[in-house]
Amino acid sequence: MAAPRTTRTHDGQGSWRGHFVLLIPVPRLESFVRARTIFYDASFLSDDPAFTHAHVTLLAPLDSPPGHEEVARVLRGHEPFDFELSRLGVFRNGGIHLKPDPAEPFSALIHALMRAFPQVRPFGGPDPEPHLTLDMVSDEVDVASTRALLGDLVPAHCRADRVELHRYEANACRVLDSWPLLG
Repeated sequence: MAAPRTTRTHDGQGSWRGHFVLLIPVPRLESFVRARTIFYDASFLSDDPAFTHAHVTLLAPLDSPPGHEEVARVLRGHEPFDFELSRLGVFRNGGIHLKPDPAEPFSALIHALMRAFPQVRPFGGPDPEPHLTLDMVSDEVDVASTRALLGDLVPAHCRADRVELHRYEANACRVLDSWPLLG
């Protein structure tokens, strides 16, 4: 794999201090997303064996971690569900992603969390589109090259059975909490 055109650096001297993310982990695509993380910025590669780089974001960025019971209350009534990732899309910012089918269970979780934490201005605005980020469009990367790199990883048949709280911070990405989806 070629070296990235640009590399973000987070040496602790900058202004970005990281954030927290509530997400659904997608282990099926971990090898791909982990490789792309290394390609762009290895400081975001986690040493935490429970950390899943491949995920569908439910709510981010959170400035502070929510309480365990607070999130547990929001998730009550949400059952585990199966989904498939096969449709590639591109956001206006060039983010190449996979769209989950069905999207509705993700949207229900996203909106329940947004109601519980109205102070959070979520990535994607007031109605975020559920997705799993794969890559960024560049001179070397487009939808066709990403599809080719994915190979037989897609379609990916997955199960959402838990929500996790991750900390994203250069050289310190880790899992902080987890909640099973029990219904």
